[in-house]
Amino acid sequence: DLPASTLHSLAQYSPAFPLGAYKPAKGCSLTQVNILQRHGARFPTSSAGARIQSAVAKLQNATTIVAANLQFVKTYVYDLGHDDLISFGAAQSFDAGQVVFERYKGFLTQGSVPFVRASSAPRVISSATNWTAGFVHANGGHFIPAAPIILNEAANDTLDDNMCPDAGSSDPQTTTWQDTFGPAVVARLNAAAPGSNLSNADIPNLISLCAFDSLAKETPSPWCRVFDANDFASFEYFGDLDKYYGTGYGQPLGRVQGVGYVNELLARLTGKPVQDGTQTNRTLDASPGTFPLDRTLYADFSHDNQMIAIYAGLGIVRPAAAPNPAVPDPRRAWLASHLVPFASVFVTERLLCGGQASIRMLMNDAIVPLEICGAGRDGICTLDAFVASQTYARNNGEGDFEQCFV
Repeated sequence: DLPASTLHSLAQYSPAFPLGAYKPAKGCSLTQVNILQRHGARFPTSSAGARIQSAVAKLQNATTIVAANLQFVKTYVYDLGHDDLISFGAAQSFDAGQVVFERYKGFLTQGSVPFVRASSAPRVISSATNWTAGFVHANGGHFIPAAPIILNEAANDTLDDNMCPDAGSSDPQTTTWQDTFGPAVVARLNAAAPGSNLSNADIPNLISLCAFDSLAKETPSPWCRVFDANDFASFEYFGDLDKYYGTGYGQPLGRVQGVGYVNELLARLTGKPVQDGTQTNRTLDASPGTFPLDRTLYADFSHDNQMIAIYAGLGIVRPAAAPNPAVPDPRRAWLASHLVPFASVFVTERLLCGGQASIRMLMNDAIVPLEICGAGRDGICTLDAFVASQTYARNNGEGDFEQCFV
């Protein structure tokens, strides 16, 4: 097994781990649960895989390899697939379905089975179906959700970040950080494998192989021994910057990409039809068969970049200051490994507290601070206050959505 210090420093390629111990909301009863979950662990995307193989080839073309922890490279064969869910990722999703049933079975009623949706990427659909299988396994077949509603990523889809062509990227910030931490690692590896001629851009790709190779084979990869704790901490920050400036608060057209989902969440929480002029599929959301408002448990399966946009659209987990692309803050809470690891789970619970409709949010079992609606340390605010805090989404992004298509 990889040490937790490594597993938890792989940014969005870390497998999800609990950030807190789940406890029911004290003095409240549960009336609805909304789950937003990232797909489980996967192979690299095809483009990332190409970059990884290019970096590996440079090391394999070295004149000689002098470091003991790189000797394996001579015979290493890159044999990973691309894009699809791996068996470890399927197990993550199955386990998550079991956890949900065990946690919430006390408030499920016969006939109120979970309503499940998934973005149309095969790895997301597979995560949804594995989650459902885990849920059914845990309840002995008494509650069997229907097959997930699939949201086409080539059309209106609130579970994918595919509807803002004019949004920028995180490249300026991640390149700055890559060129800040990369040279020392490049110098070390090029000295260990003379003639390999690695560049700064190769380093994040090689570090990511520690995650992809280990999770795919379910055994620690030799690539993890090539890097030290500082290298993994630098990789985490690379991912943190990518998310913040990609679809998060640092991207001018980031948070607007989460607006459609926020408006769907508001519809479920209030039991009123969806009001949205952004990413929602109007046909699906107008039909009780494809967007019911009477369920007690909803589960949606998505991608990391879209989940970040949704957090930003909600106005939660916002850093006090934008991350500096050249200087990490060691005390920062904006960590991709906490926000959107593989199979990350974000939950909105609707509660009845002293006769008052209320909500709280949890991210990988940690209570999300909801200063946006006046919540205290228990993370609970009234539903009315939460709805009132969502002016950005209720106003369809306040003009930002139109900027996606200028």
